Amino acid sequence: MKISNRVQKIQFSAIRKLTPYAQEAKKNGKKVYHLNIGAPDVEVPQAFFDAIGDFQGKVLKYPSAPGIDELRESWSDYYKKRNLNFEPENIFITSGASEALLLVLMTIADEGDEIITTNPFYSNYKTYMDQLNLKINAFNTSPDNGFALPSTEEIEKVISDKSVAFLISNPTNPTGAVYSREELERLKELAIKHDMYIITDEVYREFIYDGLKYLSFAELEGIDDRLILLDSISKRFGACGARIGAIAAKNKDILTSINKLATGRLAVPTLEQIGAAALFNSDESYFEEVNKEYEKRRNTIYEELKKIDGVSVYKPKGAFYIMPTLPVDDAEDFAKWLLTDFDVDGETLMMAPADGFFYNSNEGKNKVRLAFVLNVNDIKKAMNILKEGLRKYNS
Repeated sequence: MKISNRVQKIQFSAIRKLTPYAQEAKKNGKKVYHLNIGAPDVEVPQAFFDAIGDFQGKVLKYPSAPGIDELRESWSDYYKKRNLNFEPENIFITSGASEALLLVLMTIADEGDEIITTNPFYSNYKTYMDQLNLKINAFNTSPDNGFALPSTEEIEKVISDKSVAFLISNPTNPTGAVYSREELERLKELAIKHDMYIITDEVYREFIYDGLKYLSFAELEGIDDRLILLDSISKRFGACGARIGAIAAKNKDILTSINKLATGRLAVPTLEQIGAAALFNSDESYFEEVNKEYEKRRNTIYEELKKIDGVSVYKPKGAFYIMPTLPVDDAEDFAKWLLTDFDVDGETLMMAPADGFFYNSNEGKNKVRLAFVLNVNDIKKAMNILKEGLRKYNS
């Protein structure tokens, strides 16, 4: 039977493609440390579960396509506390930030149009582009200067008459870069000059280290009509399985068009929306404690990686990913080998090969992305497995 060309050209997720090998390792009795995926282990605030448990309705009707009022209002309040002036009517609830991006891309881009992003980039961005027959183009960033944005001239080289938007993750997945006001202002000016949208993926905004202050694109002036913010409760509250995201925008035509698309999928689940609304009433100390924990994890994984012969690594300033270069020719082959042929006392490690995060996959051939989402002790154990695995693999 026929399988569409669209699906056939889409690559398996760089984050999950080694999952069958991890499952087989577990069947064989091995413990697998999962550093391949950004699934936080920090407990979801109890308010989420209490709000769902307190639901008194006897019938679960369809909520409205843009989301329940309670959640849109609480998300708006969260933004206003952070100097982002989005009203409830500016917020559209989605099934995670993934659906948010798909809806935005379907709204602003036609087949063959280009979306400009950083290189490296979040691997699923390309998956979404391929689904819609869009082209992804990218400007290079480098660990040599902390993956900072390149000069205006370098960015402009990848812009064409088919370019409709910048898609920027900040803090960045997979590099952990955090952009300065000067960098954001330069992208803003380019977007205005070339009449492009700015899609800003800000799901990691709470994960900022070393005393840095986060600046959102939404705090800049003069771009209300072209700014589209993607958000989610998944990372912020450790609620990945709830699948609650949002689009925040002040361009009414954008939101009206997104609503036209979203009515076809009817709605986002009611109970999860109720739980999510309660999450935004969490005390600010929750974010402070989570941030402290992740900064410890960042410091631990960075220091442990530096101890491994042949590994080079940049210390991320945000998010919860780190992308080391390994002393191997093929990081995917090595990552697979760890799962199939290696363990330390019955324990092994799953990583995400980095080739899928690069515009040219060969650039990531000897790199992996690691998510420091485990506790400090487990990170140390995982890094010991990596060290011993590299020693044996290269012997």
